[in-house]
Amino acid sequence: MTVHQTDVAVIGAGPVGLFAIFELGMVGLRCHVMDALSAIGGQCVALYPEKPIYDIPGYPSIDAQQLIDRLAAQAAPFVPVYHLGAAVTGLEELPDGRWRLSNTDGVQVEAGAVIIAAGVGAFGPNRPPLAGLADYEDNSIFYLVDRREAFRGKRVVIAGGGDSAVDWAISLAEIARSVAVVHRRDKFRAAPESERRLRALAAEGRIEMVVPYQLAGLEGADGQLSAVIVQTLKGERRSVPADVLLPFFGLSMDLGPIAEWGLALEQKHIAVDPASCVTSRPGLFAIGDIATYPGKLKLILTGFSEAAMAAHAIHPLLRPDEVLRFEYSTTKGVPG
Repeated sequence: MTVHQTDVAVIGAGPVGLFAIFELGMVGLRCHVMDALSAIGGQCVALYPEKPIYDIPGYPSIDAQQLIDRLAAQAAPFVPVYHLGAAVTGLEELPDGRWRLSNTDGVQVEAGAVIIAAGVGAFGPNRPPLAGLADYEDNSIFYLVDRREAFRGKRVVIAGGGDSAVDWAISLAEIARSVAVVHRRDKFRAAPESERRLRALAAEGRIEMVVPYQLAGLEGADGQLSAVIVQTLKGERRSVPADVLLPFFGLSMDLGPIAEWGLALEQKHIAVDPASCVTSRPGLFAIGDIATYPGKLKLILTGFSEAAMAAHAIHPLLRPDEVLRFEYSTTKGVPG
């Protein structure tokens, strides 16, 4: 078995993990990146690749996939090594103070420091309790939108009342044959402006508001839906024609083996020092959504800043005899 040697091991290839590659490279540190997903991008790609993001500096709007593509290009000069499609299962502290990580493929990476940029940890959709649900999954029931164009001309039923449900209802109304939104009450948890747009489209007849209803059953054959059965709390039932059902009931989150690594945790998040992002175990750092400290804002911007702070905190640990002089990238440049 080959054991890979590197300066830093990064767990998570989402936007924050990718930017950590760049920041580590800028201080002269190489890294290997490990992720359970088969492609880089984390939740951005897995959950909303075509959804616009509005709070990235310099980009009034950028799709999630485009952001990942640019972050990967920014990291590329530092030649990161990716180990994808296999979850990290083991962490061992070695006698010399280094760390050994292993994943489900049997890959082992030894590093002087570890950055955990695992987002919300392992995640999966909260599935509605419907009979025969599995027969339709990945054919006409989906928990995320990989490609908006796949729903062109379809009768789409969206269930849920949060941002994902509302945002995709607004987006798919432009291309779908019909869009119906099923929610148990006539009040949504989405951003106020998004809810305003949803109701405006409903007033124009471009979206059907199926409220207050809940999912109650499925109709179809051979994995293809023909209708979704909904009912009120009083038991009143109706059938909503559907080619596709998109249930957006949030994600179930699990730290997985990270929870067994002896780190200080706060409500399924890793507690860190905000000045360096070091955890309760020296040599282990956490950045992005999985990290927490007083006043933390869960923004991609915050994660980018944390990546820079962690990289600068790791350098003296691994290069104690080197003086790290702070330089702006405009002065320092990047490798050719």
